[in-house]
Amino acid sequence: MLALGFTAATIAAAADWAQWRGPNRDGLCAETGLLKSWPAGGPPLAWEVNDLGGGYATVSVVGDRIYTAGEQGEGNSVIALERATGRVVWSTKLGKAGAPGWGGFGGPRCTPTVAGDLVYAIGQYGELACYEAASGKEVWRKHFVTDFGGRLPEWGFSESPLVDGDRLLCTPGGSDGIVVALNKRTGALLWRSQGFTDPVQYSSLVPVEIDGVRQYLQLTMASVGGVAAADGKLLWRAERKGSVAVIPTPIYHDRHVYVSSGYGVGCNLFKVGRASADFAVEQVYANKTIKNHHGGVTLLGDHLYGYSDGDGWTCQEFKTGNLVWQEKDKLRKGALAYADGHFYLREEEKSGSKVALIEATPAGYREKGRFEQPDQSGKNTWAHPVIAGGKLYLRDQDVLLCYDVKAK
Repeated sequence: MLALGFTAATIAAAADWAQWRGPNRDGLCAETGLLKSWPAGGPPLAWEVNDLGGGYATVSVVGDRIYTAGEQGEGNSVIALERATGRVVWSTKLGKAGAPGWGGFGGPRCTPTVAGDLVYAIGQYGELACYEAASGKEVWRKHFVTDFGGRLPEWGFSESPLVDGDRLLCTPGGSDGIVVALNKRTGALLWRSQGFTDPVQYSSLVPVEIDGVRQYLQLTMASVGGVAAADGKLLWRAERKGSVAVIPTPIYHDRHVYVSSGYGVGCNLFKVGRASADFAVEQVYANKTIKNHHGGVTLLGDHLYGYSDGDGWTCQEFKTGNLVWQEKDKLRKGALAYADGHFYLREEEKSGSKVALIEATPAGYREKGRFEQPDQSGKNTWAHPVIAGGKLYLRDQDVLLCYDVKAK
C-alpha cells in the first residue's frame, strides 16, 4: 500500500487544478473513482475546442472555468473557458507575441494561476499581469525586465507564478535578487530575494516548510536554494550545475530537496535542515538515473517517476537514488501526472503523439490503455496533462481536448 500523504486541504480541492502541476505543484491529483483501464481508442472525448492560439501553456481548472494562454495574432492572450463545454467566456491581452531564442517556439509557456477571484499569468517576454477571474478585466501589470531588471532567458520566461497567502511570487531575475514577492491584489513590491542572484532559468517556485520556516525553492543553472517567505532572505543554497536549459520543478519531502535536468546532467538529492538558527545543506547523491528535460518528475510514496532522456520512463528510489525500473520501448519521451493509482503519460512527439495510462507502482511499467491524440498540431506537445473533476485535459497549441476518465 502506498502512503500518499495528501492533506485535507488537497482532498477538499480535488476537483480543481488551480495552478502549474496541481494543488501542491507536485503533479498529484487526489481524486478517486477514475477509470482503472481504458477501452480501445482511449476514454470518451467529452469535447474539443479550437482557436486558442499557439504556445505551450497547459490549463488551470477552477469552479466552472478553465484558464489558459495562447498566442493570437499580434499578441498573447489569457483565456477563460466554460468548464462544461469549452466555450470561450473571455479573452484578454497578456503581452507580445513571438518566439524568443532559436527554434521558433512561439507563444506563452506559463500556466495561469488562479487564486480566489484573481488570475495571474506571465508572457514569454516578461509581462506579468493580474486579471479578474470572472470578467478578464486587468487589475495590475508589471514587467520582468523593465520593472525588476530581469534578463530574458534564451527561450523566454517560462515560469508559472505562485500565490502564497497575500503574496504573488515569481522569478524575474536581476542583480537585486531573482525572486520577488508582490502584493497579490496591487502588484506592490514586498521584497526581493537577498543574496540569491543567479541568472534565471525556466523552473517554477515551490513553497515548503522546513524545520518550521516557510520558504520558496528555486532551481537555476548554477544552484538550488531556498529563500524565506517572510522577507526573501537566502536561507540556504547548494551549487548544482545545469546545462543548456534547466526546467523541471524541484521536489521536496521530509527535509530533502530533489532536482533533475536534462542534457546529460541527471539528478541530485540534498538534505536541508537546521541544528541552530542557520540552515545547512548537504548532498545525498548525484547520478544520472533520471535526466529529465521538461516533462516533470513526480514523487509518489518512496519513489520518483518520470522520463529520463535516452533511457526511457523511469522509477527511482527517492532517498537512495537507486534505479528501480526503466522502460524505453513502449512509449516515447513526454510528461506525466498522477491520479487514483495511475500515471497519465503524454508523448511530446510532433506527430503520432500517444497518451498512455500506467499503474503507479515500483513493480514495473504496467500499461492499462493508450490512444493517439487527434488533431495534432505538428509541433511538440509539451503541455503537461491535467486531471480535474473526472476529466483529462490535453492542450496542443490552439486545440484543447477534454476526456471523461470517471469510472461509470
